[in-house]
Amino acid sequence: MKKNIAWNLGMAALVLLSGIVQAEVVVVVGAGSSAGSMSKEQVADVFMGKGGDMVAVDQGEGALREEFSTKVIGKSTTQVKTHWSKAAFTGKGNPPHEAANSGEVKKLVAANPKQIGYIEKSAVDGTVKVVLTP
Repeated sequence: MKKNIAWNLGMAALVLLSGIVQAEVVVVVGAGSSAGSMSKEQVADVFMGKGGDMVAVDQGEGALREEFSTKVIGKSTTQVKTHWSKAAFTGKGNPPHEAANSGEVKKLVAANPKQIGYIEKSAVDGTVKVVLTP
């Protein structure tokens, strides 16, 4: 009986911690950008180098980047890296600029209406506007 209670408490703690560890990702542009709502496909195209005049800003390695890659692009971060390695090797493109964290992404997209990035939903403020919540 005591074993069951301890196990149930442990599982409840894991569920709570998994909610804390995985922040909700949103795709943002600068508040002054003319971009409106975008589909996952449109955002994925930008981040895979087919996005026309928009410039993608990626996050560094981590849980947020993995969440973005799987939810929006539909690929793991390893698959995305492979795509960019092939593109760079064949001269067909270079990967997006990489920012260290959501604060840096926010600063970059707020300063340039052509840039698009992703951040934690909790980091959204008046300098950026959300164009996709996957």
